[in-house]
Amino acid sequence: MTTLGLEEEYLLLEPVSGLPAHRATEVQELLEAVPGISEDEIQRELLSCQIETATPVCETLGQAEESLRTFRRTFADAAGQAGTIGAATGTAPWIRQAYPELTDKQRYEDLRATAPGIVGDQFVNGLHVHVGVPDQERGVQALNRIRPWIPLLTAVGVNSPYWLGRDSGFGSWRVVHYRRWAVQGVAPYFADAADYERRISAISATGAILDRGVLTWVARLSDRYPTLELRACDVQLEAEDSVLLGALTRALVVTALKDAEADTAPLVPDPELLDAALWQAARDGMERHLVDLATAEPVPARRHLAAFLDYVGAALEAEGDTAWVRAGLETMAERGTGAERQRRAMRDGGLESLLSLYGRTLTSRP
Repeated sequence: MTTLGLEEEYLLLEPVSGLPAHRATEVQELLEAVPGISEDEIQRELLSCQIETATPVCETLGQAEESLRTFRRTFADAAGQAGTIGAATGTAPWIRQAYPELTDKQRYEDLRATAPGIVGDQFVNGLHVHVGVPDQERGVQALNRIRPWIPLLTAVGVNSPYWLGRDSGFGSWRVVHYRRWAVQGVAPYFADAADYERRISAISATGAILDRGVLTWVARLSDRYPTLELRACDVQLEAEDSVLLGALTRALVVTALKDAEADTAPLVPDPELLDAALWQAARDGMERHLVDLATAEPVPARRHLAAFLDYVGAALEAEGDTAWVRAGLETMAERGTGAERQRRAMRDGGLESLLSLYGRTLTSRP
């Protein structure tokens, strides 16, 4: 069975205004005092209104889901004790004009020095899916082959429609925000692992980025773990949706590894078409059309999802995930993506309803 790991980033919000609450230090201390929560599960992000967690290395979706649910319940309690709301949303709907408080870490101060305007708006939270790969060479070959399907995964995972107090018109404003960094979007096609390293070294030598951690491609090889890391999706309102995206990503990577082993010719879309497809997926989510990169034509999003499931079906079966994924997608089809649910909450009851959605879904059970 192919290993899987999930990372989720959360915001702390003021319970009445919905503005970011810079109390992550207090929340972290509360979390560290809870028996059963390990230090590895608690991580600090760039801004002091953010908390991140990571599951252990998992083999089953059930393991990943239980890890996320346990942490979310504890995090929600700690956030409440600190007088805040924990929110699994891809962007902060409202922010103050003042420059945000950074987490007290030298690297983050260095990052601000390189891109102060971008760092000052980094109220964004992602879902990072790690899938085990045998080695860097095969990881690069898998990275090459998943590229045409990344926009679809972005569309399924949209959960950040609001920014600066208004509807951005995008299901994932977070994806658009990341386009401002020096290295962004879908990574290019690489000849092999040596080419991957050569090109990263060339980028790093320019001084445009602080270090390899600022390679904000939506998929890359992890420098810390033997994994391919997908960063194309917003953090999800509910843990089960994060696990669903983890299952879809694992199936895609497993399929890509098998295609590479069989030396199947990969689909290599024109880079500008792939970039436009990602932008469109971030805008429309699953509500309209997505680009079929094999034909360069728009197709209904649900039909494109069905084609994806056909493509990765054998991998879903091999990993034992077919029934879980089918049920998860049926649930998402009924209630909508995170972006659709956030918009519905705002229409129904404004800010109060949106904040209630954040609080309710953080710890909800299926």
